[in-house]
Amino acid sequence: MTQQILRNQEHTSEQKTRGDRRGRPSAPIGVFDSGAGGLTILADLRKQLPHEHFVFFGDTLNNPYGPRTDAEVRELAQLATRFLLEQDVKMIVVACNTASQAALETLRMAFPQLPFVGVVPAVKPAARLSQKRRIGVVATNGSVKAAYLQNLIATHAAGVEVAVAACPELVTLVEQGRIEGPEVDVILRQSLRPVLEKDIDVLVLGCTHFPALRLAIEKIVGENVQVIDSGSAIARRTQWVLETEELLRPAEQEERGTVQLWSSGDATAFQRTASVILGYPVTVTQAKNYPQVSG
Repeated sequence: MTQQILRNQEHTSEQKTRGDRRGRPSAPIGVFDSGAGGLTILADLRKQLPHEHFVFFGDTLNNPYGPRTDAEVRELAQLATRFLLEQDVKMIVVACNTASQAALETLRMAFPQLPFVGVVPAVKPAARLSQKRRIGVVATNGSVKAAYLQNLIATHAAGVEVAVAACPELVTLVEQGRIEGPEVDVILRQSLRPVLEKDIDVLVLGCTHFPALRLAIEKIVGENVQVIDSGSAIARRTQWVLETEELLRPAEQEERGTVQLWSSGDATAFQRTASVILGYPVTVTQAKNYPQVSG
């Protein structure tokens, strides 16, 4: 069923990517995630690029991506990309660590004329920052098991002790809009214990959901552990791509860009969560008849 939808959409999507991108700087930037976590990336993007328009898509119908196979994640990433192409985006930020690791190269091959920016866990800056030469990385099940993360550690953290822990329960907290409070603190202490026991001094948030919990996490780890993520770096990379591709939207009378939020699942629930994470009221539109991929 889903494969048929992919084939049916292929012709339309190819038409949308054949055009000259350099003629569409006023078009929005597409951003997608398996759920609400990518909203933390959206917030960084809006800080870096205040005049750009954004379309955010949260695939809550198929969330979470972490436990899925790479093949399933690639299929879901292509579906999300095609949906964003229907919104006439000029480039796409894959605001999901799992999808970036499993599907980014596939997306670039499938949509060669569309610029993509993915999310990379901040292992390299963490290794540079660590005085103790001991860092922690928390991520989803899929990211922790991926060869990509192991290669990243081997390349950029040689000689550094790296404690890695899967924390899928933190994704659940964020999807529920629970980012603070006594119950959240209890869960965080349990989840972070495996890395904190290693006496680290830098903690990498290796899932885009986790920065939504940053204040609570910083309270748990204490002032001697620096907490970092890749949000600001991804925003700077996105700006560089826009400038390189001549797609940067010109600032016009200090006009701030707009944001459209979509969800493949329950729009009302996602709207509540998004408002909590972003810190201001938002409206979410449901993507009607969006495919649910079994896994």
